[in-house]
Amino acid sequence: MTAAPWVRPASRVLVIDPQGRVLLLGSRGAAPEPGSPVRFWYTPGGGVEDGEDLRTAAVRELAEELGLVVEASALEGPVWLRRHVWPWGETVVDSRETYFALRGVVHTVDVSGRTAEELAADQPHRWWSVAELAASGESFAPRTLAGALAEVLEGPWAGPPRIVD
Repeated sequence: MTAAPWVRPASRVLVIDPQGRVLLLGSRGAAPEPGSPVRFWYTPGGGVEDGEDLRTAAVRELAEELGLVVEASALEGPVWLRRHVWPWGETVVDSRETYFALRGVVHTVDVSGRTAEELAADQPHRWWSVAELAASGESFAPRTLAGALAEVLEGPWAGPPRIVD
């Protein structure tokens, strides 16, 4: 008998600098060998903890993963929603992701707040333009990041969240 998937609400943030580039983290897997290639690039964020709302979780994740401290009111959106089902060891995770945008960020990443698991994953970071995303052979989460980001960059998000893949 297979156990039911673990439904995990998650908050993610499109951290956007004044040049319109987005800050992404690179996944090398749970415990990568030194120098392992990046498997895919993704936005900062993670699971919502007990008692947190989506914005509070997003703000906490930015502080932990990037050393970026912001007020929840600075987050725009939500701009996107994404459902991603994936294996994590013996568990199937059904991740329900809500994305926010944070514009005009000038920041040097500080990883000192990352968890031991995050530090062991040796996650690089990089600022990406839409053109670089579109031209890259790398994998991104969400897969439609380049096109969907271009729409977010057009201006403050005023509509309902868009479903992305």
